[in-house]
Amino acid sequence: MSVAGTALQGAAAPGRASRMRAGPAGRSAPAAAVTCRRAAAGAGAGWGAGYMDWKRSLRGRLAARRVPKKSEQELKDEEMELFTKYYVEWKGGRKSGSTSYTNIPRFYYRLPAEDEVLLQKLREESRAVFLQRKSRELLDNEELQNLWFLLDKHQTSPMIGEEAMINYENFLKVGEKAGPKCKQFFTAKIFAKLLHNDPYGRISIMQFFNYVMRKVWLHQTRIGLSLYDVAGQGYLRESDLENYILELIPTLPQLDGLEKSFYSFYVCTAVRKFFFFLDPLRTGKIKIQDILACSFLDDLLELRDEELSKESQETNWFSAPSALRVYGQYLNLDKDHNGMLSKEELSRYGTGTLTNIFLDRVFQECLTYDGEMDYKTYLDFVLALENRKEPAALQYIFKLLDIENKGYLNVFSLNYFFRAIQEQMKIHGQEPVSFQDVKDEIFDMVKPKDPYKISLQDLINSSQGDTVTSILIDLNGFWTYENREVLVASDNDNTGDVDDT
Repeated sequence: MSVAGTALQGAAAPGRASRMRAGPAGRSAPAAAVTCRRAAAGAGAGWGAGYMDWKRSLRGRLAARRVPKKSEQELKDEEMELFTKYYVEWKGGRKSGSTSYTNIPRFYYRLPAEDEVLLQKLREESRAVFLQRKSRELLDNEELQNLWFLLDKHQTSPMIGEEAMINYENFLKVGEKAGPKCKQFFTAKIFAKLLHNDPYGRISIMQFFNYVMRKVWLHQTRIGLSLYDVAGQGYLRESDLENYILELIPTLPQLDGLEKSFYSFYVCTAVRKFFFFLDPLRTGKIKIQDILACSFLDDLLELRDEELSKESQETNWFSAPSALRVYGQYLNLDKDHNGMLSKEELSRYGTGTLTNIFLDRVFQECLTYDGEMDYKTYLDFVLALENRKEPAALQYIFKLLDIENKGYLNVFSLNYFFRAIQEQMKIHGQEPVSFQDVKDEIFDMVKPKDPYKISLQDLINSSQGDTVTSILIDLNGFWTYENREVLVASDNDNTGDVDDT
């Protein structure tokens, strides 16, 4: 047992010490104390020596870790080495023992996780470099002017009217002189695509040049949109498209009059049209290809024209007058000025003839906040009612009409909504029309595959979807349909009066 242990044992058993003889006990206590002090002193000396050893070891380790500061070039080289390493691993450069890797090309690239910051930055940088390279491959203004000069110089006679033409031989000559960037446009396939009924086998120089311009514009726009594609998957989320349009506003002269305080409402108004029509499944994202294929971007970029006519602005959803009109209507409907619309407030929309049953369905199916509608939901409502011929609008209204969620409208559904039309007719002092007559007319117009059910596709295929929905949800729409022959005759009379004048 150690000295310290012996001392503790003695302290814990005072009875035993008292039973010992006085003489030996008196002599043994000082001896034990001396022994304890010597042991403690030895331990303290050992700890101090150990502490100095640790101190020297730590100093030595820190000194060994000190390396000379790297130069800027060395840091760049190290960064490039890491970039290459991770890029090769990400792109599938790791060696594999399976022979299938040499035969089947890699078709899946895992997206970096949120915590893989380095891989995310690597992906962003590689995409940016790729888009910059693609942008440099496009024709600039000077190269387009040079192309036009070469085409004009090599036009082939005779001219037909004022239309300059070019044959295939001269077409190839221009392709050789225009430079490598233009090579993709000077192919037999493109020449044949633009060849019409010219007796000399030529194509229009203007048509070809417009084709080139359109292609260049599409590629430029795709690159511009891809810069906002955060995920790099070929689609834009709502926030991505909002950023794109917000940064586009200063480049559109027709929007110069907009106050900056209205920018957020304008962006919301513009973005909703894209997502209402291009995202029918409400996934929250739309393909860049779909944006380029539709006419919405053309309508938006049309606002670059400083001399755009008043009529064009009124029919363009993205124009300042149109956006202010829609937002102004929303403010006028909001009687309690809480920034939201109740069912009662929305009932005054348009001519105020939408049925209560239809409005009930709107608030049942659409996203609301404490039973009230915000501006974004209101925009979907407006787009649906103003574009009733479009499939996306018909899908919106069909969902409201399909009260049983069966995917089709039957006689019960039609009667459920038309009863509200009959009630409104009574309120306005009109004699209600028989539902049986209206039902037969609707089925005759739509001609559904199933004679007892009308599907959404039936409505779209019939090209009568706007008329059918108007009959069921809007008294004014039903009245217009019911008096269509009188209205046509009135229009013809007015046309005749103008001709006589």
